[in-house]
Amino acid sequence: MGMEKVKVEDAAGLSLCHDITAMVPGFKGALFKRGHVIQKEDIKQLLDIGKKNVYVGDIGQGMLHEEDCARRLAGMIQVSGAHYEGPSEGKMMLISDARGMLRVNRKLLDAINLIGDITIATMPDHSRIEAGDRLASMRIVPLFTQEKQIQEAEKLCKDRPLIELLLYRERTAGIIITGSEIYNGRIRDRFEPVVRKKLSDFPGCILDVKICDDDMDMIISSARELLDRGADFLIFTGGMSVDPDDLTPGAIKRLGADIISHGVPAQPGNMTLCAYLNDIPILGVPGAAISLPTTIFDVLLPQIFTGLKLTKQDLINLGEGGLCRMCTTCHFPNCSFGRY
Repeated sequence: MGMEKVKVEDAAGLSLCHDITAMVPGFKGALFKRGHVIQKEDIKQLLDIGKKNVYVGDIGQGMLHEEDCARRLAGMIQVSGAHYEGPSEGKMMLISDARGMLRVNRKLLDAINLIGDITIATMPDHSRIEAGDRLASMRIVPLFTQEKQIQEAEKLCKDRPLIELLLYRERTAGIIITGSEIYNGRIRDRFEPVVRKKLSDFPGCILDVKICDDDMDMIISSARELLDRGADFLIFTGGMSVDPDDLTPGAIKRLGADIISHGVPAQPGNMTLCAYLNDIPILGVPGAAISLPTTIFDVLLPQIFTGLKLTKQDLINLGEGGLCRMCTTCHFPNCSFGRY
């Protein structure tokens, strides 16, 4: 017997070939599971939830049930540091087991979702992820689809990952605060407590904090000392604008670093500097990080702590989504700011 659509009133004694989902006050889920043999007493419940017809019997050759499709889709998207739950209501859900940053191959995702009946939804690329967060959901839209659609998706994913969870690595940060007004005690430094709080979200430690006068040699000497002591991440603040007296960008250059960009298409944090000394990341953080709860500094930290090297294209991609809404109550990272 193949798959057959029958009236609910005529279905007693027949085996369902799909789940029956119900949504009633206090319950949403499978009222009857695939394979359930319909009893006479089930008919009233089916009619009460608006079911006039059900599919019974066996599906045809070359066709796959939604749960089998969901399992196949999960099988082709294996992510280290995460696990699957399901299938439930025809879908598989990918759940994170660890903290990190999500990477999504957007072009591949588009190609799979264009196949036909397959739908895969993910959290945005570059999302900050906590253990227990949902990463992706996958299912087909109809109850059944042609197996060749799943095979096409599997072929697309054969040699490249659709989703990766990049776990945070420990870093030893060195902080250099510049400005004669701070060095000479005319004003109190406000950056150190801010950066300590932000870095506390990531593994590692702060090696030391150096406060420097507006003196090129002092800034460079402090940076080299931190590097010699084992710092593998440098954060500079102060002197990040384009005023003649602002020395920090020049000091970073003289240190021998390759400046990826001084200035990014994002606000707040427009004057952020990104550089690398070999593989050691260096960020020049403008003063907005002191006065505002979220800047582009917060957006870049997850990538720094995954060890994935920032590129000029990464920074250019900040343009779309790089304008903060400046909400009265900041909801970052659960917002559109810094999606790149």
